[in-house]
Amino acid sequence: MGKFCATISIQQKEFGLSAHSLEGKTALVTGGGRGIGKAIAYRLAEAGANVVIASRKLENLESTAHEFRDLPGKTAPFACHVGRKSDLEGLVTYTEKLFGPVDILVNNSATNIGQGLALEVSDEAILKTLEINVLAAHRLIKLTVPKMIERKNGSVINVASIAGLRPQPHGLVYSFTKAGLIMMTRVWAIEFGPSNVRVNAICPGLIETEFSSFFWQDEKHMAALRTSQPIPRTGKPEEIGGIALFLAGPESTFVTGQTFVIDGGATAK
Repeated sequence: MGKFCATISIQQKEFGLSAHSLEGKTALVTGGGRGIGKAIAYRLAEAGANVVIASRKLENLESTAHEFRDLPGKTAPFACHVGRKSDLEGLVTYTEKLFGPVDILVNNSATNIGQGLALEVSDEAILKTLEINVLAAHRLIKLTVPKMIERKNGSVINVASIAGLRPQPHGLVYSFTKAGLIMMTRVWAIEFGPSNVRVNAICPGLIETEFSSFFWQDEKHMAALRTSQPIPRTGKPEEIGGIALFLAGPESTFVTGQTFVIDGGATAK
């Protein structure tokens, strides 16, 4: 068992997370080949769900699927660009043919290409970020939730950010798209709740992934974090996986429309 898998297994025993609670379920995780998406996919597969992980880089997906090969649930890779509607349609079709209709949808893929002063952000950066951070989630909701409604059961987990709760410096586009995803989560929860389909959001703080390396590799930024954040360190992807497992499983059947902040206390002040 690899270091990644071993770390999560230890945490599962420590916190008493349910084993095999998702047996027979089908999960779809975008951005599932690395970072937070990989940690979430692990938790779901470890609990027995069959998981399709999707992103643009097939090599990351195949490596992750191979690493998870001994878990109770199966993990299958599917390369696609979440910003393309046709790719998302192909992703859902593949998932349904392989494992059946989606029971758990995790909208995790994101981009942050619009960093810089607000007056210098281009139209192209706004449109591309909207396409990845917001429109992809909306499209996948439309492709998967109708069947959840038919079955009167389902869980959608949107990975937002604390940047959607308070402005990220020089992060106009990322912040407003994540804020939008949080509000969409609430609207979806209201509309889908009567059909027993739950929709919740996770807002990570600074998690040590390749996606956020611009921040945690900057010593000035980290020095400020260590003096201001109650838990003075970056988070680990595995520390997001646990809350995702809770939101996907039977322990959270009365939870919807909520935003779960996992940030070491960064937003507590």
